[in-house]
Amino acid sequence: MKDYKDKVHFYGKVTNSIAMLLFISYPLLFSFFYKAWPSFGPFIKGLLGIIPIFWTVAVIEVFTFAPMLGTAGSYLGFVTGNVTSLKVPAAINAMEAMKVDAQSEEGEVVSTMAIALSSIVTIIIIFLGMLLLTRIRPLLESPSLKPAFDNILPALFGGLAVVFFSKNYKIAIAPCLLMILLFVFIPSLASAVSLMVPVGACFTILVSRILYKKGLI
Repeated sequence: MKDYKDKVHFYGKVTNSIAMLLFISYPLLFSFFYKAWPSFGPFIKGLLGIIPIFWTVAVIEVFTFAPMLGTAGSYLGFVTGNVTSLKVPAAINAMEAMKVDAQSEEGEVVSTMAIALSSIVTIIIIFLGMLLLTRIRPLLESPSLKPAFDNILPALFGGLAVVFFSKNYKIAIAPCLLMILLFVFIPSLASAVSLMVPVGACFTILVSRILYKKGLI
């Protein structure tokens, strides 16, 4: 098992490095080719606006999802993306269906296969969507479907919330109540949602620690 994990770490690091180079190379080549570079001020302002949410979420996801997905599954999941809403549910459901533990060799294999297949299915669906976009665009832009598309994000995150909340509702209650009260009584926080993610994460960790110490979870 150790030799296997060593190989996975080696090839995972190589794959991640190549992926990062590809991600960075496109905007750089685009800027070089068109001689269009972002101004320093707006660039830093935009960066500071997204760092609190994305960096916090990224760190939390690594420590939270890596034990659940296994070594190979973690590398594959984080390279292909959409970890929270697709890769993790696919891996967990597959391991539960096969009745294997996430920390076992069987769980490692099942998790990796589930993530790989979900990535392939996603690519196929996106490819078909690109091919059929001109045909289905009038249908997607029809007034009858507009209310559905206006509520895609609430429906998506609501569905994900139910899955995670149901696993340990005691931990979920406190941060949900905190965020509801803050946004109800301080509506101006709606423009600083990214800053509230670290606050909610720290509050959740604190509450979880207290509940754990009291033997409630």
